[in-house]
Amino acid sequence: MTQPSIEVQNIAYNYGDLRAVKGISFDVQPGEILGFLGPNGAGKSTTIKMLTGQLTPKSGAARILGRDIAKDDPEIQAQIGVCFEEKNLYLNMSAKENLDFYASLFGIKNPDSMEVLRRVGLADRANDRVHSFSKGMRQRMMISRAFINKPKVLFLDEPTDGLDPVTSASIRKTIKEEAERGAAVLLTTHDMFEADELSDRVAFINDGVIAALDTVENLKLKYGARSLKVRLRDGSKVREEHLDLTDPGFSARLEVLSSSPDLMTIHTEEATLEAIFIELTGRELKG
Repeated sequence: MTQPSIEVQNIAYNYGDLRAVKGISFDVQPGEILGFLGPNGAGKSTTIKMLTGQLTPKSGAARILGRDIAKDDPEIQAQIGVCFEEKNLYLNMSAKENLDFYASLFGIKNPDSMEVLRRVGLADRANDRVHSFSKGMRQRMMISRAFINKPKVLFLDEPTDGLDPVTSASIRKTIKEEAERGAAVLLTTHDMFEADELSDRVAFINDGVIAALDTVENLKLKYGARSLKVRLRDGSKVREEHLDLTDPGFSARLEVLSSSPDLMTIHTEEATLEAIFIELTGRELKG
């Protein structure tokens, strides 16, 4: 069996008397995207800070690429890409200079900075100073910087925050490409469409505890209603009918509705990730 790129075993962290993370465990395989979802204050950022060496766990253990995160290990850091919400770019440098300098910290002598900028839609601004960039452009710079060393592990915190829909779709495509390349991706996001589209599995964290960890499909099957929503024209209005898949009369009723000239659409009714999280925790993900 392939060794996980990220292994977390019962790690915990306190801020004084506040238990921010209460002994959580999970793993992320090479090429896998794990959506790490929860409201503000749930423990997401604290967990990522422990895994990236910014905080030392109070208990438990974690390994990145088989190596203990508790040790200051340059070999681990060289294989990690990070994109945090806080923008710590060099504003008086150009976009390309930012990437070239960051690559030099990894000992990369000939970084493919222009190709990375192209992937995030900034190749035409490569020689412009970053202080002239909008919030969305700076976010794309942060993402490009996370990719520059071709990391085996990516930590992405709200990677499409502040981006327009077209650019967001493009960035999601690059994240998928990184996973296809073999990178393990730990993704935090408040965008449930993004989490649904990108995640191979999702972990719901609430109050420092993982409330659920499974594939999106399994969670929807477990917590979703087994029903169909049928929409039909009713004069100048639209009428909806909900069919329970467990009802003995389901097949007969569906056949009648399917043959109706007023039929517009038939959809399965799946639970959303937001609805599942609320059912499990009683809280909203955006709270």
